[in-house]
Amino acid sequence: MGGSYFLIILLLNFLQLLYPSVSLPLCTDSRAPFPQKTPLTFCSYNGTSCCNSGDDKQLKTRFDAMNISDSGCASLVKSILCAKCDQFSADLFSTSSAPRQLPILCNSTNTANSKQTRQVTDDFCSKVWTTCQNVSIMNSPFAASLKGQAPTPVKSNSTKMTDLWQSQDDFCNAFGGAASGVDGSVCFAGEPVTLNTTVPPSPPGGLCLEKIGNGSYLDMAAHPDGSNRAFFSNQQGKIWLATIPEVDSGKVLELDETNPFLDLTDEVHFDTQFGMMGIAFHPKFSQNGRFFASFNCDKQTWPGCAGRCSCNSDVDCDPSKLPSDSGSRPCQYQSVIAEFTANGTASQSSLAKTASAEEVRRIFTMGLPFTSHHGGQILFGPKDGYLYFMMGDGGGTGDAYNFAQNKKSLLGKIMRFDVDSTPSAEDISQLGLWGNYTIPKDNPYIEDKELQPEIWALGMRNPWRCSFDSARPSYFMCADVGQDHYEEVDIITKGGNYGWNLYEGAHPFAPPKSPGKNTSMSSINTIFPVMGYNHTEVNKNEGSASITGGYFYRSTTDPCMSGRYLFADLYAGAMWAGTESPENSGIFNTTEISFTCAGNSPINCAWVPGSSVPALGYIFSFGEDYNKDIYLLASSGVYRVVRPSRCKYTCAKENATDIGTPAPATSPPSAAVMLTGSYKNLVLLMLSFLLMVVS
Repeated sequence: MGGSYFLIILLLNFLQLLYPSVSLPLCTDSRAPFPQKTPLTFCSYNGTSCCNSGDDKQLKTRFDAMNISDSGCASLVKSILCAKCDQFSADLFSTSSAPRQLPILCNSTNTANSKQTRQVTDDFCSKVWTTCQNVSIMNSPFAASLKGQAPTPVKSNSTKMTDLWQSQDDFCNAFGGAASGVDGSVCFAGEPVTLNTTVPPSPPGGLCLEKIGNGSYLDMAAHPDGSNRAFFSNQQGKIWLATIPEVDSGKVLELDETNPFLDLTDEVHFDTQFGMMGIAFHPKFSQNGRFFASFNCDKQTWPGCAGRCSCNSDVDCDPSKLPSDSGSRPCQYQSVIAEFTANGTASQSSLAKTASAEEVRRIFTMGLPFTSHHGGQILFGPKDGYLYFMMGDGGGTGDAYNFAQNKKSLLGKIMRFDVDSTPSAEDISQLGLWGNYTIPKDNPYIEDKELQPEIWALGMRNPWRCSFDSARPSYFMCADVGQDHYEEVDIITKGGNYGWNLYEGAHPFAPPKSPGKNTSMSSINTIFPVMGYNHTEVNKNEGSASITGGYFYRSTTDPCMSGRYLFADLYAGAMWAGTESPENSGIFNTTEISFTCAGNSPINCAWVPGSSVPALGYIFSFGEDYNKDIYLLASSGVYRVVRPSRCKYTCAKENATDIGTPAPATSPPSAAVMLTGSYKNLVLLMLSFLLMVVS
């Protein structure tokens, strides 16, 4: 493709940054709101909120110290202080630059596109000014403005708002804001935030697929340089660099099986449950050449496979008492994250077509108690740049050793590492680290001293395929494999406990008595799944195998799938689309969707005998490229989601965004048809300017 096309793609992806990140219900400390076990006595936020009784008491103490004599003003100030307890407080107290001292006060009557309810019709900021402007407020919360966002107060040591601010306009410029339908933001109107009740859009007619490759892969990562290339890895231990054809070009995936980018088959132990489980490329790979592989090894066959056993005295586990598992010894098999480099194999990292198989750094090594449930996916967080590592409960029926709930165990957890720093020997010893990484300063152990410092979330059985929403990075979605009855999708938040082995999905689970210590339901704040399905819903004759997590669909290729979360069952007999309603609420409606293969697929699809369902085999993973198109990585090949009309599915929105007749493979789609919404004219103007500069 020409250089101008890459410029267009780079511009379009850059423009996505113009859309602010929209949060789901989330607290200011990045944790999920939780149900109240005892009613709050000061703030009127019972049910689900971001405050516990201690927070409630602190807010009351702060309010009492203000000594507000006017009852009307006192009521408004109390509501503003208590907004910290609102389940949308992360949105209310944040801006694009820095956290706020107070929530965004509604000051706009322009509500045509707002996702919020009638609350935004109240000009609450003006109401606060009118009611409180001449009232004395000790230690006034209105004495500090948003630095760089509005004029500074007139007299910072005064108690009246008229002394602090010159006018209502100055005051509301500092503390006011409007709920927006463009970015989904909310504002505070004196009461708990509620969202408009919306009617979910009609489910899509179906998912149309084209087959572009015959290989079987377990993971896919878009090339960080923004090109039409991606890395594919298989379970045996190889990584390939492939070129992805344009949608509707009729071409296939360009991947040379005989020439892998990296071959780790000598180090990787491959079996049904073991292998290379994930790959992740550093966000600055194009500059530094750094990438990471997560795999399993056998310490009996490879000297480099040597780590501490996850079954140890710290977690009330004695490896000598573990039962035999498929003839293997406890912790014979290890879970490894290793760093590699593409530097030195080309003039610059982005041009590298091979990498050295020699490890640059061993990030993590841990012995596994059993031969299953060890996850293994790795992802870089799009906002924080940290490496997330998904780990199962280690195997065994019902997590008999209570690893998932044990805060000293890394099994059944999602971990978060800083791999841009190297720990000192003192750090490794003092914190008990499992390798060469450092701990992000805001990991949950800072507040919960019982947690191991690596842990970001706990209570997982076997997380299988997680993803960050490219449009809203706070939506960190993980599918978690169930045991006997239920498969689930969770929104992962800081310090979240997802219930296993006390719950399977939202259903109470009776775990076997642990040789260590069982956890009681009353001692945890369980976060229940937002989507999922019962085993009886699919493949009734044999039961579903396990869930495979996917992505929010953000491509323009299928406009009727836009914004929905796609996931599937491993057996490939069923796929689902989750639609959030109301938007930004964290509440989803799930619909099973039909799927088929386009008749003009570049590679002919096989079919399940006697049906119109393509024979995909097993759906191991989903993938996403730089253009946000979605892929299915199945045992029978690589499939891409394409326009519904190619499978004769009806989508009323397709005509508005259809790219029309497929262009030659060397011709990029025009920028105009790749954009919708209020930014289109701006984009075209910028695009014209950039192309003029380039020419």
